[in-house]
Amino acid sequence: MLNKVLEVEKSLRDKYSKVDEIVLANSKKVLDAFHKEKLQASDFNGTSGYGYGDVGRDKIERIYADVFKADSALVRNQFVSGTHALTVALFGLLRPGDTLLSITGLPYDTLYKVIGITPNESSLKSFGVNYKYIDLKENDFDYDKIKNELDGVKVVHIQRSLGYGNRDTISIEQLEKVIKFIKDINNNIIVFVDNCYCEFCSLKEPSELGADIVVGSLIKNLGAGIANNGAYIVGKKEYVSLCAERLTSPGLGSEVGPSLGQNKNFLLGLYLAPMVVGNALKVKLFTSELCKKIGYNVINDNLNDIVLGIVFKDRDKLVKYVKAIQSASAVDAHFSPEETDMPGYDDKIIMASGSFTDGSSIELSCDAPIREPYIAYQQGSLSYEYGKIGVISALESISD
Repeated sequence: MLNKVLEVEKSLRDKYSKVDEIVLANSKKVLDAFHKEKLQASDFNGTSGYGYGDVGRDKIERIYADVFKADSALVRNQFVSGTHALTVALFGLLRPGDTLLSITGLPYDTLYKVIGITPNESSLKSFGVNYKYIDLKENDFDYDKIKNELDGVKVVHIQRSLGYGNRDTISIEQLEKVIKFIKDINNNIIVFVDNCYCEFCSLKEPSELGADIVVGSLIKNLGAGIANNGAYIVGKKEYVSLCAERLTSPGLGSEVGPSLGQNKNFLLGLYLAPMVVGNALKVKLFTSELCKKIGYNVINDNLNDIVLGIVFKDRDKLVKYVKAIQSASAVDAHFSPEETDMPGYDDKIIMASGSFTDGSSIELSCDAPIREPYIAYQQGSLSYEYGKIGVISALESISD
């Protein structure tokens, strides 16, 4: 194994240098936003109760808007997950009779009941929102079908990351092209991007390319393992305002919502995020090349997000690998994950997440639905070294 590791790292030097360039550019972007908003120690102070006049919270949102080159931002610990933020945004933008069109195929499993793909009395469908989707075509958008389906559509939904699918993550170049394509046909259509796992993996973010609303979680890339919870919505001011009124209440919107001592964590997380995402990208590259050298196929081995799919085609090896990642974690390493039912998923899920923040996928983690072809979805790692140790240990555990 040692010889293979040395060969892999030697072969990845140029790609690691590319990652370093991305980290540097995004670090400069964050630091410039901090300086523009004159971030100071008193901004770390939080509020309780209603959260009126939370200066630090409001400054965080201006910083996020600047980093994303967007009009406005909503960055709140009241979001319990990325799925919650996506739900708030969808319900904020869509009304009975409106149509939502997904152009990246069916969405991540946890959105099935949100949309109404799986029947649910609280879904968009139950409120009279129509839904249709278009599958990707050879890992790219099906432009002919998109053109034919846009009539009457209010929101176009794009999920960049692969979720539990078998495809590549949508690149920033693909995203720019399809947004222009849609806007040239009808500039009034709202382009909605699920950016989870993709932040700071490239030099630009979707809102810089014309996306109207961009959503992501803070226990993924932008929280850097520091933020304890939360999510963000950035985009055009009128749309972010609608989302804020759905999160809180009409007439109150973003004026309420106490930060409850989280301002410093949100800011420190954002400050460290470019570096931590860079570490996760290097671990992804390392895992991909080592798996291929050993003989396992992988999917999504690019720099578009922090997720790598490892195709085992064997239930036992999948389960064993996930358990080994848990064993290499800093927290709860002595526990063994089991296949279980989880809210929002139709298949049993096995999940390794020995993390300091429960469910944090910017920390080294690995999960999988128990279904063919038995793909493990690995993501994150706060440092390259910890990720390397975990991956080597996991692959050794399943070696013949």
